Amino acid sequence: MRTTLQSGMRPEQKRHDEGFSLIELLVVVAIILILAAIAIPNLLRARMAANEAAGATTIRTFTTASVIYNTTWGNGYPPNIGVLAGPSAGAASCNLAALMDPVVVTAPYQKSGYTFAFTAQGSVVLPTPADCGAPGSTGFLATATPNIPFITGTRSFCADEAGTIHFDPTGTTATTEAACDALATLQ
Repeated sequence: MRTTLQSGMRPEQKRHDEGFSLIELLVVVAIILILAAIAIPNLLRARMAANEAAGATTIRTFTTASVIYNTTWGNGYPPNIGVLAGPSAGAASCNLAALMDPVVVTAPYQKSGYTFAFTAQGSVVLPTPADCGAPGSTGFLATATPNIPFITGTRSFCADEAGTIHFDPTGTTATTEAACDALATLQ
C-alpha cells in the first residue's frame, strides 16, 4: 500500500530548500571581495585628493588672514599662528584677531590629514602699535605637511606674503621663504 502526502509527494521525497549551499555563499563572498578590491583604492585616492585640496585651501586662507591682519592692525604680518585665533569672548584685537578656523590655529594645528605651521619671516615691524602684545614681521611662511605621507596626502604646500601657493611632490616641508619660492607653483 502506498501512502501519499497531501501535496502529492511520496514520503521518501523531502524538500531541501532550507537555505543557501556552501558554493552559493562562496560565490557571493568572492564577488564582494572583488568589488572591494576595486573600490577601496579609488576611495583612498579620493580621500587623499580631498585632503590635499583642503590643505591648499587652508594655506590660501593663511595668506588672506595675514594680509587682513596687516591692514587692520598696522602691525605687519602676524608674529605667530596663535595671533590668528579668536578670543573666547569679546571683540577681536591685535593679539587675538579671530581670522582663522580655531581648529587650525590651536595645537596640534591639524585638520584634514595635514599639519599646519605659520612662522614670522623677515624683520620685526617697529614701532609696535600700543594695543599689540608682540611686534609683527615683514614676512611670513605658512606650510601644510601631510600627517602620514602618501596616506593622508602626497604633496606639502607653502606660501609667503606674495600669496602664491607652492607645492613639494615629496611632502617635505619648506623651512624658509626662499625654499618655498623655489618649489613648483600650484596652478
